[in-house]
Amino acid sequence: MARTLINLPKSIRRGDTVEIQTLIAHPMETGYRPGSDGVILARDLIRHFSCLFSDASGQSLVFSAELFPAISANPYLAFHLRATGNGTLTLIWEGDQGFRQTETVALQVTD
Repeated sequence: MARTLINLPKSIRRGDTVEIQTLIAHPMETGYRPGSDGVILARDLIRHFSCLFSDASGQSLVFSAELFPAISANPYLAFHLRATGNGTLTLIWEGDQGFRQTETVALQVTD
């Protein structure tokens, strides 16, 4: 399981546009670089990131990104979200070799 960091503002008012910041510890190996023994290291990339918002009315995709070999190790992503109400954010990183990391965080808004 990879280590993740997810930052939300401490207080969010209904209707505010907030920045969500994410970071995941992952080597992002391209599959072109030789290891210390001269053998090419296996490709190990995060290929897709998505964020879903769930509330009483259902679930919707609020952000997604396709990642490519040029992305650095420990990819940092930031995106904006309009806070319409309380709910849960589900953040999903998917990659090579069956990698999948899912994190959830509560989104609490005030009126």
